[in-house]
Formats: sequence, C-alpha cells, structure tokens
Amino acid sequence: MPIRPRRATALFAALALGLVVGAVTPPAVAQSQAQRITPNFKDADITQVIEAVAAATGKNIIVDPRVRAQVTMLSSTPMTPDAFYEAFQALLQVHGFVAVPSGKTVKIIPDANSRTLPGNDLPDRVSATSDELVTQVVSVRNVSAVQLVAILRPLMPQNAHLAAYPSSNMLVLSDRANNVNRMVRIIRRIDQESDADIEVVPMQNASAVEVVRTMTALNPAQVQGAEGGGSPLRAVADERSNSILLAGDKTQRLRARTLIAYLDTPLAGGGDTRVRYLRYADAEKIAAKLKEQLSAGGAPAAGAAGAAAGAGGPTTIWAEPETNALVVTAPAKTMNSLMSIVDRLDIRRAQVIVEAIIVEVSADKAAELGVNWVLDGTQDGNVVGGFIEPVGGVSIVDLARAVNDPTTLTAAPRGTTIGIGRLQDTGINFAAVIRALRGDSTTNIIATPSIVTMDNQEAEIKVAQEVPFVTGQYTNTSGGGTPLAPFQTIQRQEVGTILKVTPQINEGDSVMLKIEQESSSIAATSSGAVDLVTNKRTISTHVLIEDGGTVVLGGLIQDSQTGGEQRVPFLGRIPVIGEAFRTRSAKKTKTNLMVFIQPRILRDGLDATIETNQKYNYIRDQQRRLGPQREVLPLLPGEQRAELPPLPEPAVPAPRTTPVAPPAPTTPPAEPKP
Repeated sequence: MPIRPRRATALFAALALGLVVGAVTPPAVAQSQAQRITPNFKDADITQVIEAVAAATGKNIIVDPRVRAQVTMLSSTPMTPDAFYEAFQALLQVHGFVAVPSGKTVKIIPDANSRTLPGNDLPDRVSATSDELVTQVVSVRNVSAVQLVAILRPLMPQNAHLAAYPSSNMLVLSDRANNVNRMVRIIRRIDQESDADIEVVPMQNASAVEVVRTMTALNPAQVQGAEGGGSPLRAVADERSNSILLAGDKTQRLRARTLIAYLDTPLAGGGDTRVRYLRYADAEKIAAKLKEQLSAGGAPAAGAAGAAAGAGGPTTIWAEPETNALVVTAPAKTMNSLMSIVDRLDIRRAQVIVEAIIVEVSADKAAELGVNWVLDGTQDGNVVGGFIEPVGGVSIVDLARAVNDPTTLTAAPRGTTIGIGRLQDTGINFAAVIRALRGDSTTNIIATPSIVTMDNQEAEIKVAQEVPFVTGQYTNTSGGGTPLAPFQTIQRQEVGTILKVTPQINEGDSVMLKIEQESSSIAATSSGAVDLVTNKRTISTHVLIEDGGTVVLGGLIQDSQTGGEQRVPFLGRIPVIGEAFRTRSAKKTKTNLMVFIQPRILRDGLDATIETNQKYNYIRDQQRRLGPQREVLPLLPGEQRAELPPLPEPAVPAPRTTPVAPPAPTTPPAEPKP
C-alpha cells in the first residue's frame, strides 16, 4: 500500500535531518505498532530539531524568536515518539529553554519566562523522569512550611518557584517534573511526626525559677534548637505550682529530669532559711509588708518574731537593721514568692530635682503737694487763723514750734519745704510753708529655691528668718500683794522662702507634683499696726509636668492708683487762690508676681552626677569672680579667701536599661581577714 504524500514528505524531511526510522511495515502492522526513531543531530540548528519533533509526534509547536542555539542530540537505540519528545525536553533544559503546553499547542520559550505561563498544573502524578513544566501544591502536616522554604530553596534552580502559605501550612512548587518529584519526596521524608512531648516536673525542695535559671545558664542554646535535627529542649518554670514544664525529645527530657532531680534536693544544713541583703529598700519596712502579705494570704497574723503559718509550713521573717538585711525561713514555694516580691521592691528609685522660680516686679509712685499757713495776732501766742494740713507727715505747727525749741522736731522733714514768716513779741506774727514730695520705688526679686528628693518622698527646704512677734505683755500696777516684774510674751514665726514638694513619676516622662510654696517678707512700713507687718504669698496645688518642662503655678498682677485732696470748702476750688487752701496726694502701685516650677528626673547616678557638677561649678565660679582681696594694709596678711576645690573626675556609671534592680546576693559578703 503506497505511503500518503503528506506522511511521506514528513518522513523524508526527518531522514534528511538525521533521523533513522525503522523499516516500513505494512499499514496494518504500522497501525498496531509505534514507529521507532533514532535521532542523530550534531551541531544542528535547534529549529531543525523542533521541525523533526513536530513531524514525529504530530504536535503543533510555536517557537519564540529568542530560541536560538546549535545543539547535538545522538542516540544509538531507537525510541518511540513519546520518548523522543521527552529527550527533546531534556535538550531544551540543557540550553535554557522550556516547552510549555497551551491547549493543543506547545510553546518553546526561554526558561526565564516559564513561571509566568501555565504548564501542567496540579497533575495527579508527577513524573520522575519528565522535564516538562509542572506546578504542584504540597500540604505539610508536622513541620512548618515557612521553615521548609529556607531548607529547599538551595535545591531548586534560580528560575523555579517555591513559596509557603502559612495559613494552611502549604508549599507551592513550580519547576520541571523530575525536580518537583524529587522535592516532594524530600518533603515527605522531613514531614514526620516527632516524639516530642511535654512533661510536668513538680519541685519538692528547690525553686522552679532558680532551677530553670541554672539549666539555662548551663545550656544557653537549648531554646535555639538541637544540632542533630531533633526538637529543641525547652524548660519553663510555673511559679504558681512551683513546677517545671519540659518540652523536647525523649532523650533530652530524660537528661533534663536527671539534672532536675539532682538540683531538687534539700540543703545539706537542713535549712530553708535565706539571708537577703537589700540594696535600696529599708529592711524593717519590707519585713512588715511581707508579714502583711502572708496574713492577707490566709495565714494568721505574725507575732513579734514575724512567724506565720504559710502554705507548706511555718514562715518566719525578721529584719536586721545593722546590715539592712532580711532573714526569711519558709518552704520553697513560699520562699520563691517572697523573694519575687523583694526583687520588685528592692530597686533603685528615681530622683527628682524640683526648682521653683519666684519672680516679683513692682513699682510704686507717690506725690504730695500742699500749702500751710497760720496767723497770730495776740500777745500770748494763740493761733487766730490759718490752714493747717500735714504734708509728708509734717505740720506747720511742728515747724513753727521747732524754731524756738529745735528739740521738739524728732525727724527732719522730707521733700522740698519752702517757708516764710515773722515771729516777734509784738505785732502780727505769721508763717507759711509750701511742701512738695515725690517718691518712686521699684522692686525686682528673683528667688529660685531647688530641692532633690526621691520618687514619692516628701521634701522641704526653708530659707527663712525667725522673726519675733509680741503676743502679750504685763505691766506692774499698784495694788495689794507682791508686785510682779513687767514682761512680754513673744512668738517667733518663719519669714522667708519655704518649698515643700512630693513628686510622683508617672509612666513615661511626666511628673505629678504636690506643691506647697510660701514666700513671705516683712513690710517696709507698719503704719497703724501694733507690731510688724509681714507680706505672705502661698500656693498649694497639684500639677502634672513633663520631665524638664516649666509650668506656671500662679501669680498676681495688680495695678492700683489712689489719690486724695484736703481743702477748705468753696475757697479750695477758686483758681490759683484755692491752692493756698488745699493739699493733694496721689499714689500708684503696680505689682507683678509669678511662681514657676520645673522638675527634672534623675533616673540614675549619671544624671545625679551631671546635675551636682553643674550646681557645684556654678557656686565655685561665683566665688572666683569675687577675686582676691586687695588691701593697702591687710589686716590678715597671708590669708586666702575660702574657695571650693575643683571636683575630681567621677567614674561614669553604665546607663541603666531597666529601672528594676537585679536580685541581691543571698550570701553575706566575705569578712576581711584580721
């Protein structure tokens, strides 16, 4: 039976390109048996091989223009068209190309673009020998898919795709079928159930926290995974039940239980007593609080020795003030609970430096102007007429009397006084005085008291004088009985600047202050008062301030103006002439008073050192600015002015990373040898 023309043309083309095809069989036999192909290409263009594959397999092939290469493909044994196609896929892989099926068409493209095109997605079975492009989703059951990505990624080519989906713990692989099949076998081998389990080991004598701390110090890498690929050993302490939870492989847990059993033994001295030296807290106060804690936990109230029936046995707590230490006798569980409380209470407390700024600016202005006159028309010196009104506290009568008897004038008149007059034994005597007085005064006071105190600790600073005030007196009077000596009762009061503050450091960098501020002084004049007059300014408040910030606590802004006029009715209002019948006075007072507060937190020794050095050097600079005493004839030759010495270079402490102090040593320090 003759061969069809189209089939013959493909076969002749294949033979011309180097294909050796088996003997032609009769048509009936050709339909039942597949043809055999022996490829023989040497330095041939890849497009010629693609044409031969299309002719042998009957596939429709589309070639990317970027597919260019000279290839060699040799075989000594005949193969079927399917085997020839698989060998062709291997040839494409060698040269960096890939055959991607798309419906009834096969696309030949560069391997770098293979991940963006669909291939044989999610096949039921992945061939272990094929080089076709395959996408497969693998479910992982016992290990983490994310961890497998880091392990499998080096085993896959650069253009392949490997990703994990953590929500369902799955892996997505896209590569050639033979490599995907290999990856699936590796995943199944790794994805095995572990014999890791959790054991609870109750402690009888030791503290679970201390035992876990010892085990961690012995093997810090135990929580980072085992070197041989087994599950890592993890040990966690449960303070409530005083137990240790172990998780890991059986062999690791067995070794851990052996170590725990050795550590969980009673002390050789039979003692469950611990001496705890405190670093920052007061031992007597802490001992009292711990006794209250035991009583609140259901134990009876502690006696004088601090004994209480805690859980697991009797508990005794007492303080040794000489060494600031706690002596605690308690079972392991109770001891662990008490020491945990002490660890959180015996910490270095932050300090706060509080600076108050008291500023007072005031201005006073006063003026007086007046005319006094008097007429005397008799021989016995009686006044028969005049206008008398003291100006500046001085009357014309006082001035006239002082002419004959200067001792009657106790103080010299202030201001400007111009007077005329006639004082004779006969005739009309007269006197006239014009007085003018102007007074201006200003006040500028800045006071900055500062004080350092610990958090939640009240502090007070006083810069004041003890001023005596008369509260009562007794004068001897005539009468029966034994006479008593005259006396006075006096009460002294503090006059000056007083600052009382209690800071509380909140979470973050803010400080809540309870402030009582007082600034008092003695008034310059006490006219009309029976004793001294004091000016007092007080502020009592609570404020919240950021660390290093400044807040105004309060103040007073006062502006007052007063005026007065003394005159003769009707006559005092006559222009020009009326000036002889009146006196005038005016006064204006302006006061500005403000109080500011500024706290700064000193969290560690470094902050305290910096603040101390700043204040110390400021006072030292003020002393040095005074300079040496220069005297022509020194009264104390060779004596130097006292001056603060320079500060030594301090050892800068390491900055603290946490406000909680580390646990204090449980053993007393070694005593020095004599």
